[in-house]
Parts: sequence; structure tokens; C-alpha cells
Amino acid sequence: MPETGGEGRRGLARLAADFSLQSALQGLVVALVGYASAVAILIKGLAAMGATEAQIASGLMVVGLAKGVVAIGLSLSSRMPISIAWTTPGLAFMATMGMLPGGFPAAIGAFLIVGLLIILAGFWTPLVRIVQAIPRAIANAMLAGILLKLCLAPFIAVRDMPVMGLAILATWLVLMRFARLWAVPAAVALALGGVAFQGGDGGGLRWPGLVLEAPVFSVEALLGLALPLFVVTMASQNITGYAVLTTFGYRPSLRQGLGATGAASAVLAVTGSPPINYAAITAALCAGPDAHPDPARRYVATIAAGFGYILLAGLAAMAAGLVLRASPVLVEAAAGLALIPAFGSALRGALEEESERIPALLTFLATASGLTLFGIGGAFWGLLLGWAVLLAFRPGPDSR
Repeated sequence: MPETGGEGRRGLARLAADFSLQSALQGLVVALVGYASAVAILIKGLAAMGATEAQIASGLMVVGLAKGVVAIGLSLSSRMPISIAWTTPGLAFMATMGMLPGGFPAAIGAFLIVGLLIILAGFWTPLVRIVQAIPRAIANAMLAGILLKLCLAPFIAVRDMPVMGLAILATWLVLMRFARLWAVPAAVALALGGVAFQGGDGGGLRWPGLVLEAPVFSVEALLGLALPLFVVTMASQNITGYAVLTTFGYRPSLRQGLGATGAASAVLAVTGSPPINYAAITAALCAGPDAHPDPARRYVATIAAGFGYILLAGLAAMAAGLVLRASPVLVEAAAGLALIPAFGSALRGALEEESERIPALLTFLATASGLTLFGIGGAFWGLLLGWAVLLAFRPGPDSR
């Protein structure tokens, strides 16, 4: 026991030594951007499954707490910037499929099964080896393709909402010139103010209640939701998110990450919480140089983001009312501005080796195209295409 206490004190001492205001602010910005830019998708996905407003608020609160706690735990144990998110592509898939027979309890049963499948995937050694073998150029190209759409969002906002869009863009540009650290926080604050002006107060600030629902298991929920949701979560989030970390030189234990996120997803499903997983887009914000010049100290950003998600969980009830009545375009604009440096770094990493340029470009274009096959997004297919072409074009051992 004394040794454990000593290790804990040493860990806290190291965290205090590694702490920086830059990393902490970046992490809080990531929490705001990650929450606000995707919360509408979560709410719509749960609503499509038949969840009531109270059940949506419960699920949103608990998934925020889960993201925060798991991100803090994994980042502290690995000293790497491991970002955790809810399954945004999976929730987008849910929003398009309609209610299952059995209603929301059937969806909860599917969430629980997905969590168990994610744990199982973590102990399947071939999957771990495949993910760890992804070439850096292909992973960078996939990341650039993921980020492109969001990096275009500021200019789409200028087209759709010229006054607010230009105000957000101008605020970011001015502060990038004179106070770079505050550029993204100011843009996010302005965007959130615009969203609040559009949608009112969302019913006022109130603490969300915890709603427990017994899961219902059925063949329809297994085949119609659980299996597709598992595949989409693994292909579009976990594999993608891990690949993003590798582009910045981090290779955490995939087994540990899948075990933690899968266990949290399974245990918390009864609260209406959808599955959680490795983050892809926000991972780039915490793992890149904007979080800290020293890669060994960037994990502080994901710890700060984790605390940010825990604090934001208290806004679940208000968000459920606010987001459904306002356009997310302004928040997406702020998120896009925050991701421009990460996009540039990923694109450079994808194209710097001439021998890998064509496969990387194919990965980038397929990912950015919005291609979806069998419910799986373009990030997975771009990764598969680019990797296959890279292997096919690689000179054989007998070539001169």
C-alpha cells in the first residue's frame, strides 16, 4: 500500500510539473468544440430511437461524464493525449434509420452489446496488429480528409450567415495575429453566443435527471443496430482515432483503450448513454503542437478536456432544448478555424514522401468525398484504398 501511495504522489508531482496554461486552455477549447459541434447529432440520433427529452438529457449527461473520466484515466496512465468522444458517425447512422421494434429499450440493449463487442475487439490480436501497422502517410491523408469538411465550415457560415460568420472569422484572424492563444476560445465564445441568440435559453439552466431503462434484446436490434453501430464505431472512430494519434508519434495500448471505452459503454447503456470511443477530430487538437511544443506534455490537454466534459455534462438538459432549435453552423465554423493548423500539418505529412503521394492522395480524396458504403464512412474506405495501393505500388524484392 505505501508503494501505491508513493506512485500516486509521484504521478501528481509529474502532472504538476508538466502542467501549462497553453495545454489547459487547449483542452478546455477541445471540450467546448467537441461538445457543441456534435451534440445536435447525438440528440437527433437518440430521438430517432424513440428517446424522450428526459432520456436524451440523461444519456447526454452520462456520456459526457464517461468521456471525461475515461479520457483522464487513460491520459494519466499512459502520459499520452488520448481523447475520447461519443460515436458521432454511429449516432448519425441512428438518426437515419428510424425507431426499432421495442423502442428505446431495444436501442439500449444494442448499446450494451456494442460495448461488449468493443471489449472483445480489444483482445483480438490481429486487429491490434493491423491498426498499429497503418503507414504514417496514409494515416495523415485520412486525417486531412476528415478535417477538410470542418475546415470549410467557416466559409460556409459566411455564405449562410454573413454577419455572424464574418464576425467569427475576423475575430479569429485578429487574435491569431496579436494573441494566438485566445483566437479559438474567442471564436468559440462568439459562436456559442450566436447559437444562444438563435435558439433561446433551451428551457433554462437546470440539472438533468438520471433516467434508467432496462435493456431489451432482440434479433432486430442486434442485426439492425448493434452490429452496424459496432462496425461504424470501430471503422470510423476507433481505428481512425488511433491512426490520428500515430501521426503525432503516439502509440498507446489499443487493448487498454478499447477495454476502457467498451466497459464504460456497456455498463452505462442503461442510462441512455450511447457508446464512447477514441476521438478522431479532437484528438488532432490535443495531440498537435497547439497543445504544447513538447509532445511529452500534451497529455495535460486531454486531462483538461476531460474535466471540461465533466463540467459540460451539467448542461445536458439545457442543450437538449437549445440545440434542437438552433443551427449548428456557427459552432462548426469555430471548430473549423481551430482545426486549420492540424489540417495543414496532416496534409504536409501525407504528401512529403513522393513515393507515397498517389496512395495518400487517394486516401485523402476518398475520405473527404463523403463516400459511405454499407453504413461505413469514407475514412475507413479511404484508409483501405490508400493502404492497398501503397502495397501494390511498392517495389518487390527483385525490382531494380
